[in-house]
Amino acid sequence: MTIDLPFVFMVLMGLAILAYVVLDGFDLGVGILLPFASRPEQDLMVASIGPFWDANETWLVLGVGILLVAFPQAHGIILTQLYLPVAVMLIALILRGVAFEFRVKASGWHQVLWNRLFFVGSTAAAVAQGVMLAGLVTGFGKGPVYWAFGALVGIGLASGYALLGATWLVIKTGDALQRKAMGWARAALLGSALGVATISVASPLASAVIYEKWFSHGRFWLLVPLPILTAIALWSIWRATGLLREGRSQREWLPFVLSVWVFVFAFLGLGYSLYPDLVLNRMTIWQAAAAPESLRFVLAGALVVLPLIVAYTVFSYRVFWGKAQHLSYGGAGEEREHLSPETGGSARDRR
Repeated sequence: MTIDLPFVFMVLMGLAILAYVVLDGFDLGVGILLPFASRPEQDLMVASIGPFWDANETWLVLGVGILLVAFPQAHGIILTQLYLPVAVMLIALILRGVAFEFRVKASGWHQVLWNRLFFVGSTAAAVAQGVMLAGLVTGFGKGPVYWAFGALVGIGLASGYALLGATWLVIKTGDALQRKAMGWARAALLGSALGVATISVASPLASAVIYEKWFSHGRFWLLVPLPILTAIALWSIWRATGLLREGRSQREWLPFVLSVWVFVFAFLGLGYSLYPDLVLNRMTIWQAAAAPESLRFVLAGALVVLPLIVAYTVFSYRVFWGKAQHLSYGGAGEEREHLSPETGGSARDRR
């Protein structure tokens, strides 16, 4: 039995990118929401992603690494065409990482500055990723219309990340901040729905190939469950957050799970639209693939590395599950106080 190695690596790359979008998406979303919270709430929000955010970016490295090793021809074209948004994303992720670390020891206006830079880095990374997605869907079209479409998709993706972040905070926080997070989730839901609708409508219009895949030979009726399921998931998030705010439900995890499903359904639709092309209308996965010998060698390594990454991810989420606790900083001879929104007291008071 012959294994279609390019197809295998395409699936692995797709799963790595989906894992990145979901996992790093919620901590980017928390960063996007940071300006809407009070100072003590900002510390609790950062604490909710503290054990996870750095490891979540492993999936981005894995996805890009697979693209480089398994599909070197496509890697060169894609990163060349997307040079500007990729550069913006990398700078934003670096800025975000620096801000995350520096805000730990900062105080006064310095902490305010680093919080704002954390927001800027999170938002810029999300929008840049949306612009990259728009470029892939349109075959790297140039001109004002394409850039406007990219900006719209970028805003939609940032709203989707904010939705993931808000629903994550519903799970990880309580009381006043949790209620705020439910409101943020509802606001982000509208932007997310707009983003999904925009890319769903524009993709067939931008590419005759995508239009043919969706609307020829009765295929639309076979594929229509995807947009219907997406719409149901979006509506269910609205209803679930409403029930939680009214105290009629205790399923805090449900809005986040439904948000993940929105991304899964959108990802499946996007994957169907692009397959088997890696560069739309220019290069398929087989044309872009490396030599079979190279793919077999890399696959052997991937079968060792991937289970370790999955095991570490599951373990870290298991260890740090539960409600986030307020940050407490300090070493020998130094200590910082943080007010608790629940009690009005400080970390020092509680110790």
